[in-house]
Amino acid sequence: MGLVIAPIVDGKLEAWKKFINDMKSGSKKEDFNELNQRYGLSRHDVWYAETPGGPMAVVLHEGPGADEFMQVLAQSDNSFDVWMREQITEFHNMNFNEPPPGPPPQKLI
Repeated sequence: MGLVIAPIVDGKLEAWKKFINDMKSGSKKEDFNELNQRYGLSRHDVWYAETPGGPMAVVLHEGPGADEFMQVLAQSDNSFDVWMREQITEFHNMNFNEPPPGPPPQKLI
């Protein structure tokens, strides 16, 4: 299982919601479903959370490919994967060339 918690860049919330909606039911739905199949993800959920520190995305990946998903996505040259990386970078300031800051979330229960 992979869990990503990422702030949404200030001023980008509405564009981020469109990005998510495009993958859920819009123009990128087929590509998103194919990505999940390709990487062995049986679950790929995204939640929006409004926090005192600002808006956050909470993303859960489950399935055989979940643990390596972000690392493999970072290296992919598939056109949808490249587009998705660009969106994630724009909306979350994520640098796929460096490890994430701090330790990963710890499952306690």
